[in-house]
Amino acid sequence: MATKVLMPQLGESVTEGTISKWLVKVGDTVNKYDPLAEVSTDKVNAEVPSTVAGRVTEIVVPEGETVAIGTLILYIEETGAEEGGESTPSAPEQTSAAAVTQQATTPATAPTASVQADVKAVPSQPAQGGDKPRYSPAVMHLVQQHGIDLSRVTGSGMGGRVTRKDVQAIIDAGGQAPAIATAPAQTSDTAAPQVTRETAVSASTASSSVEAATAPGDQIIPISSVRRTIANRLVQSKHEAPHAWTMVEVDVTNLVNFRNQAKDEFKRKEGLNLTFLPFFIKAVVESLKEYPMINSTWAGDKIIVKKDINISIAVATEDALYVPVIKDADQKSILGIAKSVDDLAARTRAGKLTMDDMSGGTFTVNNTGSFGSVQSMPIINSPQAAILSVEAIVKRPVVIDDMIAIRSMVNLCMSLDHRVLDGLICGRFLQSVKQRLESIGPDTKLY
Repeated sequence: MATKVLMPQLGESVTEGTISKWLVKVGDTVNKYDPLAEVSTDKVNAEVPSTVAGRVTEIVVPEGETVAIGTLILYIEETGAEEGGESTPSAPEQTSAAAVTQQATTPATAPTASVQADVKAVPSQPAQGGDKPRYSPAVMHLVQQHGIDLSRVTGSGMGGRVTRKDVQAIIDAGGQAPAIATAPAQTSDTAAPQVTRETAVSASTASSSVEAATAPGDQIIPISSVRRTIANRLVQSKHEAPHAWTMVEVDVTNLVNFRNQAKDEFKRKEGLNLTFLPFFIKAVVESLKEYPMINSTWAGDKIIVKKDINISIAVATEDALYVPVIKDADQKSILGIAKSVDDLAARTRAGKLTMDDMSGGTFTVNNTGSFGSVQSMPIINSPQAAILSVEAIVKRPVVIDDMIAIRSMVNLCMSLDHRVLDGLICGRFLQSVKQRLESIGPDTKLY
């Protein structure tokens, strides 16, 4: 019996993955849990394990191609299938009752598998009944972003399916050329289709950009699949979520003094540095409990207020940005948060994050202050409703009781999805965070 192996769900809000490397070839015999391929996304690199034992009969997606979640990538003929039984399907309309969605894992994670009945890639060609063509989310995103006319694209996928690779090739070549009318001349009252005009503008703009980017002496850096996915997701967030911004300044002089007094003893007892970030995260999670609407997501026809408080933190590597998650952050002490931050940052830079580390975030805290930034407008980590950037702590002259004093000040910059949140509740939330930070003192508990 031939089993379909599909591109697995690779993390929360991830819509596509790239086959970085095939670990098997046609004719190879695999055991259950053997790795089949290395897959990369903007969130994590992972291996796709086999959930059946058998022989690889066909590799559908080549190395380097990016496809949507649920796309067919491989066929395996299960061990024990009867001779002359079901053969490898060769047409997109064929289905298999044993369609398997593989669960991505890393070497440090115990292999798992889940069965999902009849999961197939979305076809781009009309069904027998003459239905309108449908395209994968990855294809539609590129089409909308670059003004591609799909009616003029020849698909290279199974059954003539238009793939993301087909569309990307057009974009890399400078966009589509303007459509040339072959019908008789129209009257002055009849305009050409709007998509043709938009496509012409897109092609012209793309062509100019390519020419400008290839001047003598310029360095050309190929876009990695991770960087491309990050770019697409951030563009999607900016297009879909109406961003609004707000900021408060906080006097953290008492926090700075407390941390300076406690850090040496903390390092001696716990073996890790006591940074400022755990204090900010603690103040945020306590304020999220006070204003749970901030801890929500937009879901089209409804708003979902999350019960769990899971804090995403941004961790940068040399070539990418990852956002691992501190689960149940509201149940942790400052020590517990500090340990989570240290562990996630270390495993991010070592490339050892698991899918569980990357999923379930409900609110993001971004530590831009570590780079010296004093003000920023972060992009929301969709589908979350808001993100908070903690800027650099700087000493500034501040007026207190009509007197000038030197205080340690920090800006908290918040981006919010205006579909979900308004200025009133976000202002109250930030005032709550501010109050909690300014009340830190000798009696603050680390444990």
